[in-house]
Amino acid sequence: MIYLDSAATTFQKPPAVGRAMTEALASMSSPGRGGHPLAMRAADTAFRCRTELAELFGLDGPEGVAFTLNATHALNIAIKSLVPSGGRVVISGYEHNAVTRPLTALKAKVSVAGGPLFDQEAAIRAFDELIAPGVDVVICNHVSNVFGFVQPVEKVAALCRSRGVPLIVDASQSAGILPINMKSLGAAYIAMPGHKGLYGPQGTGVLLCGDGQIPRPLLEGGTGSISLSQEMPDFLPDRLEAGTHNIAGIAGLLEGLRFVEKQGVQSIGSHEQALTVQMGESLAQLPGVEVFRSKDPSQQAGVLSFRVSGMDCEELGEALGRRDIALRSGLHCAPLAHRTAGTLETGTVRASVSAFNVPQEIPRFVRELRQILSEKP
Repeated sequence: MIYLDSAATTFQKPPAVGRAMTEALASMSSPGRGGHPLAMRAADTAFRCRTELAELFGLDGPEGVAFTLNATHALNIAIKSLVPSGGRVVISGYEHNAVTRPLTALKAKVSVAGGPLFDQEAAIRAFDELIAPGVDVVICNHVSNVFGFVQPVEKVAALCRSRGVPLIVDASQSAGILPINMKSLGAAYIAMPGHKGLYGPQGTGVLLCGDGQIPRPLLEGGTGSISLSQEMPDFLPDRLEAGTHNIAGIAGLLEGLRFVEKQGVQSIGSHEQALTVQMGESLAQLPGVEVFRSKDPSQQAGVLSFRVSGMDCEELGEALGRRDIALRSGLHCAPLAHRTAGTLETGTVRASVSAFNVPQEIPRFVRELRQILSEKP
């Protein structure tokens, strides 16, 4: 099988990830819940994972790193910590439902900083116009999960800092692939999954908390700290981590993180970018195929959407799946992104790569698609 669905989850993992999880199940219990060796080993693993995440993403210390179930969980914490009921929010035109649904639940007044696909300057102009007094928070994804559009988060962050508006960054498609530095961005929160570009297992996510942030917990319960109090701790990360940790997942995430550190974020990003360019050029040569690609490769990460005239995207995706090409079709839980790009009525077929894809896979993918097109009535 050729796996081209890494924007959903990276299926191919470094072998050390599975080994670490197996070892954790055999040798670790619950961190912060005892002084015996099993608990201490678990606590050490969690601390090392936090520390390496803090170092990679430019935090002053590991306390600002909270483990979550996934990026959606992290985004819900961030959004519900900063957005009051009926609050005013500015978001990009390419946000995922993990952002828009919580905002709907909060009955937030949302302004969309939309703009043409792969036009960073238009995006900045839209944010510049909308970030005004009275806005409670700005939310911007770093990379569109549908189109791979790299949004100008550094410039958005600068606007937010100059106007005193907190920023939440959704790094679901950029963590481990593009450089991210909490300190330089000055973001209030950065949310990311552990199971995509960080190569950890499913069931892991991370919320990076900026200096001075006191997030609102989604869950209350045991933390192993100040147990006499019936209030959640007012310090991180305990405030956000009620209940037993997914220590096997954290152990796997630590090894995935070390893989990224060893390969280098820049190297992984360049590799994915080159594959995306290769795919885009090849697909664009097929009759009836519309490819959504940037003229400037630096504005597109390892995610590429396309559609075929006269063919249903879902049916095309299923046909490719029967030929052992794994990708995703439809709206990708991001109808706003499709609305902004003009693909809401049709959806797209999305191919997304990882560090484990190789250039030799692209010609076979294109050959299989060409064969399907040749059989089209």
